Amino acid sequence: MTEQGREEIGERSTGFEHQPVMVAEVLEALADVPSGVVLDATVGGGGHAEAVLTARSDLQVLGIDRDDQALAASASRLAPFGHRMELHRAAFVDLGSVLDGSGVAYLVGFLFDLGVSSPQLDWIERGFSYREAGPLDMRMDRRQAMTAADVVNGYDERSLARVLVGYADERHARRIARAVVAARPVSDTAHLAEIVRDAIPAATRRRGGHPAKRTFQAVRIEVNAELDQLDNALDEAIRRLVPTGRGAVLSYHSGEDRIVKHCFDRAATGGCICPRLLPCTCGATSLAVIPRRAGRVPSENEARDNPRSASARLRVLERR
Repeated sequence: MTEQGREEIGERSTGFEHQPVMVAEVLEALADVPSGVVLDATVGGGGHAEAVLTARSDLQVLGIDRDDQALAASASRLAPFGHRMELHRAAFVDLGSVLDGSGVAYLVGFLFDLGVSSPQLDWIERGFSYREAGPLDMRMDRRQAMTAADVVNGYDERSLARVLVGYADERHARRIARAVVAARPVSDTAHLAEIVRDAIPAATRRRGGHPAKRTFQAVRIEVNAELDQLDNALDEAIRRLVPTGRGAVLSYHSGEDRIVKHCFDRAATGGCICPRLLPCTCGATSLAVIPRRAGRVPSENEARDNPRSASARLRVLERR
């Protein structure tokens, strides 16, 4: 780990314990990549990175994350791997500059584990959880100014409904947005969860988990501009893959998965615009192949033992 990296994230313990999802499947996806650097674009607590470094002594991992607490935890967890591990506090939008600054022109693999981690959900002061009263925060990078309070108490009804539909496919977006605006100022996460619960019809509240789950997901994505940066970051990572290098992405809801599928399909077709059943005449060049088009989901045992993994979908791409 570089001295700059130590300065960026600090060497302190945070208790950031996160159970990585579909570790065996991720290792299988990366098992045959050439020797070199693997990008962990959402290193979190370092669980996936630790598994990769343990399984392959000829690989190095460059990990990035926006969350300083996650990076402090991964720095401690991955310290035994020494120079084989490098960490940076950065967002997806910074991916190219981080790789260039580290002298990494090419990747042999990459992993994006999208969504929010268990410690972020469990730490009330971070404001991600709808189960207890916490501040309306939800920032992955606590240096940024915008928080969930700006969305919940600042967006007009139409803009708030747009966020709920676009980032959570919320069927009752207009009812929820109207109720939130009427209840302002919304004081904390418990207050927001109560407003959302009361705005949703009783019959709907009785199924599909906590009624505020989708609203909290949508607000979190809006606060952190998660999906706005994902498309370009995936394209950058795919572009840097060496031949037979592989990329893996774990997504947890339909909005993320649509972007991943679209990026992978674009790489596989080269952006071909010709009718699907006819020969290509537009000159597109395929960059990659997709070994398993439907993606993979956690085993029944993993979904039972780690309920937060249940919605995960793993997609894998291989560079030609």
